[in-house]
This record gives sequence, C-alpha cells and structure tokens, in this order.
Amino acid sequence: MDFTVQKKMFRIAIKLLILVVFLGSIMIWIMNPTSTYSDIWTPYIHAKTNSTYLGNQGEPLLLYMFPILFIAALGCVYLHLEKKCGTKNCSESTAEEINGISLWKRPIFVKGPLGIVFWTELAFIVMFIALLVWSFAVYLKIGFSPITPQLAAKYEEQVWEAQLSLAAFRLGSLGNICLALLFFPVARGSSVLPLVGLTSEASIKYHIWLGHITMVLFTAHGLLYIIYWIAMNQLSETLKWDKIWISNVAGELSLLFGLGMWVTSFARIRRQMFELFFYTHNLYTLFLIFFVLHIGISYSFIMMPGLYLFLIDRYLRFLQSRQKVCVLSSLLLPCETLELNFSKNTGLEYSPTSIIFINVPSISKLQWHPFTITSNSNLEPETLSVVIGRGGSWSQKLYQMLSTPSSVERLEVAVEGPYGPASTHFLRHDSLVMVSGGLGITPFFSIIRELIFQSTTLGTKTPQILLICAFRNSADLTMLDFILPGYGTLIDSCPVKLQIEAYVTREKHPPMSTADKDLIRKISFKPNVLDMPISAILGPNSWLWLGVIISCSFVLFIVMLGIITRFYIYPIDHNTNMIYPLSSRAVIGMLLICGSITLTASAVVVMNKKQNANKARQNTQFIDAPSPGFHSTDRELESFPKQSFIQATNVHYGSRPDLEMILSKCEGSSIGVLVCGPRKMRHDVATICSSGLVDNLHFETISFSW
Repeated sequence: MDFTVQKKMFRIAIKLLILVVFLGSIMIWIMNPTSTYSDIWTPYIHAKTNSTYLGNQGEPLLLYMFPILFIAALGCVYLHLEKKCGTKNCSESTAEEINGISLWKRPIFVKGPLGIVFWTELAFIVMFIALLVWSFAVYLKIGFSPITPQLAAKYEEQVWEAQLSLAAFRLGSLGNICLALLFFPVARGSSVLPLVGLTSEASIKYHIWLGHITMVLFTAHGLLYIIYWIAMNQLSETLKWDKIWISNVAGELSLLFGLGMWVTSFARIRRQMFELFFYTHNLYTLFLIFFVLHIGISYSFIMMPGLYLFLIDRYLRFLQSRQKVCVLSSLLLPCETLELNFSKNTGLEYSPTSIIFINVPSISKLQWHPFTITSNSNLEPETLSVVIGRGGSWSQKLYQMLSTPSSVERLEVAVEGPYGPASTHFLRHDSLVMVSGGLGITPFFSIIRELIFQSTTLGTKTPQILLICAFRNSADLTMLDFILPGYGTLIDSCPVKLQIEAYVTREKHPPMSTADKDLIRKISFKPNVLDMPISAILGPNSWLWLGVIISCSFVLFIVMLGIITRFYIYPIDHNTNMIYPLSSRAVIGMLLICGSITLTASAVVVMNKKQNANKARQNTQFIDAPSPGFHSTDRELESFPKQSFIQATNVHYGSRPDLEMILSKCEGSSIGVLVCGPRKMRHDVATICSSGLVDNLHFETISFSW
C-alpha cells in the first residue's frame, strides 16, 4: 500500500477515534441529570474509581476531564500529520462537496443581537439550548418528586421553599455546563478549534454568547438562594464558609467578580471604553479561584478541561511574550496607516488571514492588540508584516511616535502568535469576490499572496479574483500598494487574474495631487543584539510538542494528586470527606494543576529554545545591530511614489458599490464571496448570498484585527 494512502488512512482513523470519544462525552452530559446516571452508573463508576489515591475525585477526572484532554492531545497528532502531508490548501473539492459545505455555511440569520448566524451555528445553538432545557427539566422532575409536605416540614420548610432551593442549586449546575465550554474559544493555540475548522478570532462570538448565558444562570442561582434565605430567616448563611461543604462566601465573591466582568463586556461599553473592559476582564482569575473554592475541586473537574487547555495556552503565550522581537522597518502611509516589518524564523509557517498580538512597552506595558498578518510565509520566508490603521488611542500613539522627525532608533516590541486556521479552502472555487471596507482589506493581502505563491511556485490553477474595496478618502488608496511584497511590481506581471474596483465614498472627484500625499515613507530600524526573529514558541513541530505538554502535564497532575491524597489527605480523612477541609483540597488541586502545566511547558520550551536560537542567529546575520552604547542618528528614511496598483485600479468617486448587481453578474460554477469590513457591509453581503438570488455564491466572513 502506498505510504501516502497509509498516512491518509491513519488520519481518518484518528478522526474517527476523536469522534467516538466526543460522542461518548456528549452522552455523559445528556445522561447526567437522569436517575439512570445517578442510581446505576454513578455507584458502579464510583466503586471502580474510588481509591486511597484519588478518593471521589477519580470519577469526574475519568468522565469529564480525561476524554476532552485525550481529544485535544490526539488532535495535536492529527494536525501535525495534516501539516506534514501538505493539506494546507484544499483544491480538489467536487461540486457536490462544495454545495454540501455551502448549504451548512449559508447564513440563516443576518440581523439581530446575534449578528450573522450560519446553519451550522444554528444547529449547535439549538442542540446546546436543548441540552440546558433537558437537564433543567429532568433535574426538577426528579428532584421535585420526593418533596412532600411531610418531608418539607421535617426540615422546617414549606414545599415551595424546598423547591426553590433545589431550583437554585440546579441553575448553578447549568451554569457549570456553560462554564465548561466558555474557555475553548479563547484558547488561541489549542488544537480543539482547528479540529472543527475554527479559529480563536472567529470564535470570540461564541465566548461572548456563552459568557452572557453563564452569568445569567449564575446570577439567577445566587438571587434565588438569597430569596430562599430571606424566606427561611437565614440571612446569616450569606456569611458562611463551611469547612467540609459549600462555601457561600466564596460563591458570593466569585459572583461579584463575574458581575464586574459581565457589566463591562456589553458591546456599547466595550467599544466606547475598551480599556475599562480590558482591565476588568482580568478579574477572571479571581472569579475562577473563588468559584473552585465555592464548589470544591472534585466538582470543578466538570468544567476544568476547557480551562486546563486555556491555562496551557496562556502560559505558553506568557513565555513567548518575554522575548523582544526584531523590527526591521516601518512604512508610513499618508492615510495615517503604517506597516511594521519583522524579522522571522524561516521555519515559522502560518496560514493566510492569521493574526498576531503585539505589545509596545513604550506605549503600554499591559495592552496587547491583535493585527492581521499581511505577509505570506512562503513568499516572504524571512519577514512578517502587519498593517496598523488609525483606530484607537494605542494605534494613534504608535503612528505619531514613528512619524515625528525625532523618531526612535529602535522599536521595542513583544509578540504572541501567529494564530490562524489550520487549513484554507480558497482554491476550491472558480472565482473569488473579496469585499472589504477600510482596513478590512488587510486579510485579503495574505490571501492574494498565497494564491500568487500557489500559481508561480506550485503551478496550481488559481481562481480569478475580483477585489471590491471601499475607502473613505483617496489617501486610503495607498493601502493597495501592500498587495504585493515588491513595491515596484506592475499589476500586469501579477500571475493571478486580479481585478480591483475601489470606491472612495467621501470624495466626488480625484483630489489635486501633492508631493506629500503621494509619498510612502520608509523607516529602517537598528535592532538590539538581543532582539530575536519571530518564531514559534514550540518550534516547527509545535502541534506534536503541544500534545506532549497536554498529555504529560495531565499525567504529572494525576501522579502528584494521587501521592498527596494517599500520603497526606487520606490518613486524615480516610475518604469520608467529613474531616479534611474542602477549600484546602481546592487550593491543593489548583496549585497542582498550575504546577504541572508550568513544569511541563517550561521543559518543552527550553528544549526548543536552543534550536530556535541557532536558527535565529543564522536569520539575523544580515542585520547590522548597533554596538552597546552607540546611538546612531543615521536612520534610513526613504520615500516611495504611488505604484501601479493604484494606477491600474478602477476608482469610483462619490459612490458605494452596488453589491447586489456586482454579485449577480459574477460567472462561474463556484464563487467564493469573502467579506471583511463594517458590520453593515457584512450583513448586506450575507443577505445577498442567502437570498437565493444566485445559487453559486458561497459566503464566508473574514475576521480581521487592526
């Protein structure tokens, strides 16, 4: 059998195994509220897992934490094989496959509080809501049935009070289900999202939706308990920190920190006061600590898998951000937009539309901002570029700092990433229509460059491209010069069929050309000898190493937890759970999780650091770094005239693109429609593609950061 076929079959086998484990995990969630689970399954599993080493922690570890981490580790192997087999781009999809995929990715809702919702998203939303409703209904049905006036009187309660207490408790259980999913979308480097074709940037909306549902459930959980305590004349319960049972004080503190995050995360506050949202969102650490102290470490294992993967990702990002990177140059455009060019390790590869997070300590040591990568790792193996436009105060300060005559000699920058899709599917279409507004054009630069690489180097047949871009002012047209790496390249020499239609909405006529407006200024920096090229924190085999971190850290956590339980907790408590404090168990569990992740991830990073450093030295030999104590003012400052991309572009002044007319005239059996820009533009394009006006339109929205 051919080796390529064997590898393909191996990948299929891995995917099937992942699917089986995932379906088994879903079944556990569905059966959890039933009497079958509590009366039959739980005693059997508890008897098999309850030991002097793990106690009652064995059951949630086996049922909830192990399956998801197993999927994540196995997913790393799958993604590594996919990367090595060169399946980064899909170009052999049949018309039936394209139509099948397009049907599920077609927008079903365009306007409303949820924004653009696809059929696939709607299906998962319905299933998730059904799980919550099913769980709550079964919990109440089973829980209410034994509550009788006699039983309630035994505990000095009325029937409605006992039912209220049970309902409050079960609302907390539903919140835990939401919390179990909350951290998957924000684990940027996790293997779980790429397995289902998602990226962290595109999944932020799921984090927002889940966050709102989580806080609604937890708030209702807390309010109902307060009402119950008032009805029972037991308000003193709000100050109770039980030694071996639930800590009410910890739950109240967790809820307060959660409310602080929730209030500042609403769209209007987030957009108008982003820094307030950014800083208050860091309260998640205190929210989680007190949440675990509230319910105990054993019950926390239900929501722990997503958080565990997030902690691994967060620590790896922390390690990467400690290293300052080499900034080679900056291009300043007259539209107050700039491009930063970094040196990168030649072994670092990333997909089109990837993003990178940037921190400039001279502006803010705490703020990290995501930007879409405009370069292509194949065409530009030694450099990485991002375009930063005028937006918030951070980007304005950066532009002012670089555009002043006494600009800095060296720009100190730290990065996290890149992060992007594991594969792209642009080649499966006959034509691509790219619709952008303002800086929404930046993700399309990397796509166009990837298609150029596919056409020139690999000889792949590429789709023809229609780029429709809307700008406010004619000065913004200079951004078109970033389409190709070489600024002197004529559009006629572009190996892909590219048609550009630009619309300047706030000017009715071409402006009078001035020398200052026609210039693109270039500033070359002199990096410090300690600045390193951007490289993957885990090296070229990052997926494999991530799988090693996930599996080894979990094994290390289990071993350390077993040792401490067997030789420290068990001699005191003897698995009765009535002597050793619940909060002390929680603290030990949290410390062991953080410790195992720190030890394992640090060891893997150190192992890869030497190899990255050797490659970095080879990659930075061309950089003439200044000697210590030497401060040269001889900075290279060049000016470039507008190039032929602008001259060859059809520019329409004083109008907006008639998207319905343009899309209806597109020809081809499969037309990929990519949109990136303001919300209204995305909604308009989604409405056209979902209206059935043209059957061959396949809509996709592109996330961008600027």
